[in-house]
Amino acid sequence: MARKDVFANITAPQGTSPERRATPGYATRGASRSMISSLNELAEKAALAEQNLVGEAVVELDTAVVENSFVSDRMGDDAAAYSDLLEAIRERGQDSPILVRPHPQKEGHYQIVFGHRRARAARDLGRPVRAVVKSVTDADHVIAQGQENSARENLSFIERATFAQKLLELGHDKKTIQSALSVDAPMLTRMLFVTGRVPAPIVAAIGPAKSVGRDRWIEFAQQVERPPVLSLVSDVVAGNAFKALESDGRFDLLTAELKRAARPARKPKAAAEWQSEDASVRAEFKGSGRAYSITLKSTDAARFGRFISENLERLHKEFVNASKAEGK
Repeated sequence: MARKDVFANITAPQGTSPERRATPGYATRGASRSMISSLNELAEKAALAEQNLVGEAVVELDTAVVENSFVSDRMGDDAAAYSDLLEAIRERGQDSPILVRPHPQKEGHYQIVFGHRRARAARDLGRPVRAVVKSVTDADHVIAQGQENSARENLSFIERATFAQKLLELGHDKKTIQSALSVDAPMLTRMLFVTGRVPAPIVAAIGPAKSVGRDRWIEFAQQVERPPVLSLVSDVVAGNAFKALESDGRFDLLTAELKRAARPARKPKAAAEWQSEDASVRAEFKGSGRAYSITLKSTDAARFGRFISENLERLHKEFVNASKAEGK
């Protein structure tokens, strides 16, 4: 599918360089390769968008009038990576501008298309943020945001799938969503299959699960759509053991619990029974390996039990003699 070039005509001063290089996608193996194959080209495009923008002015904006995008494409934040970015901007300033558009509802305010982390760093440092201001439609906004972040951030499958679901709920058509995520129709279908079956609170509780790819999420979604399984998952998510884990560990715990619950329960061996002629005593016999137990029930169970215990020596001698006679 041909990608819409939403970066065309967005320019920045010569000689600027991006704070971080494009990184590979969330995974590079198996089923993930079809999604990732085009991201190298996209990363180059995103980098050039900040380096070769002739004709657009870069301005400094008060972060108080700069608001986040109307749709988020990340789950949580990488604290270590943000700390590195913050220190880099503190030491040498903001090398590359962010892209904003005039806020569609608030005059004098702006909405970030991409560059949220740079804007956050400027806000935390008490500095204005350097930005390119360009009027773009909602559709071009989400396409630019999705393509730029796909190229620059190690977004996981579920982060991209959740972004797709949000765009769908906002009324964007599937072609726009495909362009935003740089995926084909079958991949988008798989993403929406997962988000359509795994409740959003469960996804949010698990988090970005960076190492979990498409196939494992699809398998999980197929199981969770069954009410008994969803009930089990909800119970696990509410537990302290789940909350104490990192995102990948949370997903692994849930799948382990589902596998354990799916194992067929072992049926107890049927107990042998004996009952006296007058029904005053009933006995159940259970044996496994080197253990054997007798359970006495009914009205005379206690008295009969004492009788057996008092005569165990005699009974054992009879057993030994009987065994010898049988040649055992």
